[in-house]
Amino acid sequence: MSTPTRLLICSIGNPAPYTNTLHSAGHTILSLLAPSLSNPPFQKSRSYGNGLLSPGTPYTLWKSSSLMNISGVGVASAWTSFQRESSFAECKLVVVHDELELPAGRINVKPGSNSPKGHNGLKSIRDTLRGQPYTRIGIGIGRPESRDAGLVANYVLRKMSVEEKRKIEGCVGKVLEELARLSGE
Repeated sequence: MSTPTRLLICSIGNPAPYTNTLHSAGHTILSLLAPSLSNPPFQKSRSYGNGLLSPGTPYTLWKSSSLMNISGVGVASAWTSFQRESSFAECKLVVVHDELELPAGRINVKPGSNSPKGHNGLKSIRDTLRGQPYTRIGIGIGRPESRDAGLVANYVLRKMSVEEKRKIEGCVGKVLEELARLSGE
């Protein structure tokens, strides 16, 4: 049996005071993945773009500590460090993010080359990685009825309701299935 592909799984979101908001759904998922995978607790890592790192094999988890809209630099730094440490092992980059276009509790998987639409965190990653391949896992957060930019910003930056948090946390099993598929496990 072949060795599974190593994955660097990065979440993008916002630091305090915007933790536990819809925009940080990716961080919520990674917080649940670490114990599910028996990875160690997250710790600050300078070599990994000052994000929070939970190393493991074949899954290394990394949470961006920057604001969402400028997360590309940290993701690129973490990816460079991960590739260097992986030596000649096959590895892939996966970015877990919030997705307005999906109802809470649903996920989708897309190539990183797909349009980021209005997601500024994904635009930052696209601009920083400059065409390097990666996979996106979108975590559904639903969308407000209005498309007004100010109302959408208020929506994604508000704290999750108990029901939204339950639905988002319920995505972990589906995310684990996709990670196993991507790694060839």
